[in-house]
Amino acid sequence: MQQWDVIVIGAGAAGLFSAIEAAKRGRKTLVLDNGKRIGRKILMSGGGRCNFTNIYASPANYLSQNPHFCKSALSRYTQWDFIALVQQYGIAYHEKTLGQLFCDDSAKDIVDMLQQECDKAGVSIALQQDIQNVSFADGLYTVTTPQLNRSCQSLVVACGGLSLPNLGATAYGFQLAEQFGLNVLPVRAALVPLTWQPADKAVFEEISGVSLPVTAQANDVVFPEDMLFTHRGLSGPAILQISSFWQPGDELIINLSPQQDLNQFLLEQQQKHPDQELKTILSRLLPKRLVEKLLELNVFQNQAIKALHGKAIQRLADSLTHYVFKPNGTEGYRTAEVTLGGVDTNELSSKTMEAKKQPGLYFVGEVVDVTGWLGGYNFQWAWASGWVAGQYC
Repeated sequence: MQQWDVIVIGAGAAGLFSAIEAAKRGRKTLVLDNGKRIGRKILMSGGGRCNFTNIYASPANYLSQNPHFCKSALSRYTQWDFIALVQQYGIAYHEKTLGQLFCDDSAKDIVDMLQQECDKAGVSIALQQDIQNVSFADGLYTVTTPQLNRSCQSLVVACGGLSLPNLGATAYGFQLAEQFGLNVLPVRAALVPLTWQPADKAVFEEISGVSLPVTAQANDVVFPEDMLFTHRGLSGPAILQISSFWQPGDELIINLSPQQDLNQFLLEQQQKHPDQELKTILSRLLPKRLVEKLLELNVFQNQAIKALHGKAIQRLADSLTHYVFKPNGTEGYRTAEVTLGGVDTNELSSKTMEAKKQPGLYFVGEVVDVTGWLGGYNFQWAWASGWVAGQYC
């Protein structure tokens, strides 16, 4: 039996950060992971450049059944704290859009930084570990693998959610929570592309690759960003964002021209180019292939704009600024960036991330019912929640 002060299950962002902080306090700390390398999700995130935080990160950017839960961690370890660490290691980075910070070079820079922090603090890491059982007796946890048993006073569960199963994602964190009597809220894929109904697929899959700025709205929540037509459905940042708020059966309302007062634009075009066809005029604002599809769907009749009276122009503008899709579903965990739901925050201390009714058991990162927007917010939750647990475990 190997004896440790702290065992962390999961060598991702939250797990590594909690291990580093625990070891800095002099705790003998071990990280276990089922993969061949640490930080697998970090390495592939942001197109391989890792959107490691967001300069605008605040509690308002997170979904949770208890929206107040994340406030404590996010205020005690902020985006500026993590940026300072990145700068300390001389990692070059840039802001892409909307406060999203990416490595200039590679996500590997972030993983290397975490590895060096682990080495400095004295964290041990054991990879390709298949955990068969976790038990608790006499104030100690025993973690069983085929190789050996290990005991610890504090067990940190940081093994993520169900998103991206090809990177080793499993439901193990949720199972452990339930094993120790904690409530786990229903989970579903989030930050995920939405799929077509068969009738829409037959029409729109032909314009796969077309992208345009939109606002996407579902359940009174609106996100402005780009939308991408794909063979399977709708993707792009606006769609990934709204997917966290969209529920099966809901309509999705798309404003195809959010940067222009479309009614005003059409009236102006009617004055300037009365003989031009609507198809030509709309192609000035929207991708030509999309305009052709809208014509095919009878969203508008192709005629000279001078033939339209004011009410007809208003109706056309309304139809394009409130274009309704009814998605069939999502692409699921295979392509989802995160898992919505998870360990009920009512079961945890927001100050320490420790389970209220199970001493020495901590949950951090994606396994907890705290889900960030797209754009570095989920990494910031991982750093913050991991840092907090590391102060106490």
